[in-house]
Amino acid sequence: MANVELSSLARLPSLNKLRKLELSDNIISGGLEVLAEKCPNLTYLNLSGNKIKDLSTVEALQNLKNLKSLDLFNCEITNLEDYRESIFELLQQITYLDGFDQEDNEAPDSEEEDDEDGDEDDEEEEENEAGPPEGYEEEEEEEEEEDEDDDEDEDEAGSELGEGEEEVGLSYLMKEEIQDEEDDDDYVEEGEEEEEEEEGGLRGEKRKRDAEDDGEEEDD
Repeated sequence: MANVELSSLARLPSLNKLRKLELSDNIISGGLEVLAEKCPNLTYLNLSGNKIKDLSTVEALQNLKNLKSLDLFNCEITNLEDYRESIFELLQQITYLDGFDQEDNEAPDSEEEDDEDGDEDDEEEEENEAGPPEGYEEEEEEEEEEDEDDDEDEDEAGSELGEGEEEVGLSYLMKEEIQDEEDDDDYVEEGEEEEEEEEGGLRGEKRKRDAEDDGEEEDD
């Protein structure tokens, strides 16, 4: 939002993740407290070329706790006596003012800062891709071994149950065969008794007939 004749930050949207904000070459003269509310994570703020005149206006930036670099080039405030010392004393969280620290060491380029941030992100990604810690892998192996032991116990129990079922099945079949044989024997015995009874009846009838024949002959 540089050089757009911006005079107020009242309509600034909430940008909680924003770290760098360019507001140079506008006509902003105050209302900087909005930045702490809408952009609380700013690390770099460029207000050069605006209408900022006194320290009380800049004091509102104390609530930007993460602010490291502030630019106020070409603002009237830079004409104050002991300008730099006053700003560093007022905003103790900042490291660089107008591109230099308190010992006049130049701030690194923003691209270099971005590279450093990118390197940190890459290191975090590599650590995440490296996989879980050793202790975590050992716990997984122990759980797998426990699962295998449980499966073996289930297989053994199943085999024992199968053998028991076979024994029960064999004994049951043997009992059925024995019962069938006994039933066959009973049937044979009953059949023999019936035959004997029939033969006995026939013999009795024959004797009766012979006796009748003998009686008739005597009458004659």
